[in-house]
This record gives sequence, C-alpha cells and structure tokens, in this order.
Amino acid sequence: MAKTWIRREVEIPNHMALARLEKCPELGPKVLFFSGGTALRRASARLVNYTHNSVHVITPFDSGGSSAKLRKAFNMPAVGDIRNRLMALADQSLRGNPEIFALFAHRLPGTPEQETDQAPLRQTLDHMVRGKHQLVARIPDPMRKIVRNHLAMFQQNMPDDFDLKGASIGNLVLAGGYLANRRHLDPVIFMFSNLVQVRGTVRPVVNKNLHLAAELADGTLVVGQHRMTGKETAKLASPITRLYLSDETGRLVEQPIRDKMRSLIQDAELICYPMGSFHSSVLANLLPRGVGQAVAQASCPKIYVPSTGSDPECLGLSVADQVERLVQVLKNDAPGIALCDVLHFVLVDTAHGRYPGGLDLARIRNLGVEVIDCPLIGYGPSPDIDDRFLVPILLSLA
Repeated sequence: MAKTWIRREVEIPNHMALARLEKCPELGPKVLFFSGGTALRRASARLVNYTHNSVHVITPFDSGGSSAKLRKAFNMPAVGDIRNRLMALADQSLRGNPEIFALFAHRLPGTPEQETDQAPLRQTLDHMVRGKHQLVARIPDPMRKIVRNHLAMFQQNMPDDFDLKGASIGNLVLAGGYLANRRHLDPVIFMFSNLVQVRGTVRPVVNKNLHLAAELADGTLVVGQHRMTGKETAKLASPITRLYLSDETGRLVEQPIRDKMRSLIQDAELICYPMGSFHSSVLANLLPRGVGQAVAQASCPKIYVPSTGSDPECLGLSVADQVERLVQVLKNDAPGIALCDVLHFVLVDTAHGRYPGGLDLARIRNLGVEVIDCPLIGYGPSPDIDDRFLVPILLSLA
C-alpha cells in the first residue's frame, strides 16, 4: 500500500467536520495522548462525543497517595491515573456504569496524617467483598461479581500492616485484578473497558514497577514522582535538568515499550502532548525506549499543548524551553530523528493564557514549529485550558 503526504488548509475549529463526527463517533479519528494525571479528564469526557477511538498512553509511575501504598505492598505499577481515565471515557448512559463510577471514585475515610482506627476500614472492605455495602450492592451483575472477586483477591493478599486510610476503592479493584491475572494490567484494563463501554483505548506506557528520577540544577537528585509535583512535598527549589526512569534508589533503568504500544503510536491519526505536569505527566511517557522512534514513524500531525498557569515542575522554563526539551527527549531515542519527525504545532492562547515562564514564540517558529494562537481559556478566573475549546481544535487537525 502506497503512502504520501497531502498538505491542506484547515479551518480551526472545523464545525462541519465536527458535526459529522458527532453523528458517527464510532468512526472517529485515532487521537493519541501522552498523558498522566487529571489535567485531561474533562477533555476526555468531551472527546467521546466525537470519537470512540482515542488512545490514552498513561504514566504508571505515581509514587504518592493510595497508589504508593499499593506499589509498595505488591511491587506493581501505579493504577490511579489509569482508573481516572477509564472512568472519564466510560459510557455513563449504560445501566451499571454510574454505579461503577461511584464505587471507583469512592475513598475510605482518613488521611495519612490522621490516627485512624483500621478496624472499621477493614470492616467496610469486608462488606464490599461480601456485596453488603450499598456501593457494591447497587451494581448489576455480572459487574458486581467481578468487582467482588477482585476486591476479594486484594483482601486475601493484603499485608497485615496495609494502611487503608484514604484508599481508593477503584485502585483496590484494579490491584486485585492485576493479582488475579498473573500480575498483568492489560487483561484487567481490557475487561473493565468492555464492562463499562470505555469509548477509547487506555494503556500504561510500560507495565513495569518503575519510578521517575530527576537531577536538579543545584545537583540534587529527586526520586519519586510525588516529590516533583509539589502536591505532597515542598515545591522544587531548583530547576529540573534531567529526567529518567529509575528503580527506588534512583539507579537508571532502560525500559523498552512493547510491540503493542509501538503499534498504537504508529497508527495514530493525531499525536498530542497535552497540558499537565510537564515532567511527571508528559515527558515521563516519552522516556521508555522506542517511544521516540514510534512517534517519528507515525505519519500524522503532532501537537504540543503547554499548560497555562503555574507548573512547579517548569521552574525557569519558557514554553520555547519546554518545546526544546520535549523534542530532545524524543530525539534521544535514536540517531536520525529530526524535530519535524516528532512535532509540528504548538497550541497557545496569547490573549488569555498565563505562561509564567514566558512564551518566546519567535524561538519556537525558528525551530520550524508552527504556532497556532487561538482562544483556549474559558470564561471566569480559572487559568486552565477549556475542553470546550481544546477538543474541537484537536479534532479539526486530525
């Protein structure tokens, strides 16, 4: 089969194309996101109105909160961001899906700082396993049986000293499924995707229990994603100069992607590096060996959407600096990769967006990257990118 490039002018947003997609979303484009946390949750929920074929490559390196406890107990990848994206893409109109959503979003009481009695928490978990808890009882079969079986698997393997304070029930269900499927995430993701009719594909970039490590400009080594985001620890005092995959000690780990992940990337009709924590959500997905090559071999538009507002991980970085760093991480994967192979557009809103490090648009254009400047910020005080603007723009480029 022969392939060729066609250059065309595109209206942004293309309302006629969007109307067609809305009538037949099951035939929508394969828009691939290298995404981590919650920054893309609202956009994902809107995306399902236009395409059921989006691909979400998720970072499994979270080292804080409920995920950290599970990782320590079972030597497993983080599942919290996977759970969030599955629920964002689920068809909420189907019977049983809102009930699954409510269960997966539920957390047991308590915070790490509180002295909480574990006995009531274990009793609540036991009620869920036996199907007596109202959140489980209202889920229709066969989903209820699967949820109970996975929670039972978690309960049976839970260490005696496991701390259930603030535990995400969705994370416990996925962890139980991971253990029940010989420590593989793909089968449990596939099963729940089908049960709740997830309108898209969600996959961790790798299925290994790895961590993020960052070298700072002052020589400090920071190991663990949660230590970079400023959510659970103090914000970084010095800029990140290098990011890599590591074990718990900070030792470099070279981890390749699987053939299935390579195919997902290469088959994309649009690749988006979306807003979110720049290093721990976006760049983290690009670190495994083979990602850069797969992106370069994908014959589709590639776009970077920098975050607006404050990102503690971008200390001292302009948007132009972010573009250069993103491209360099991808080019490091193999000799011969050029900037034009991995990035074509940067999407900004100069009129309403807040970019604390500055933009330096001239430098971006000098790199050979086209800047798309259009409204992205919604009405009101929030500096966040509005999914009502973002989704139509991305789909118009696909």
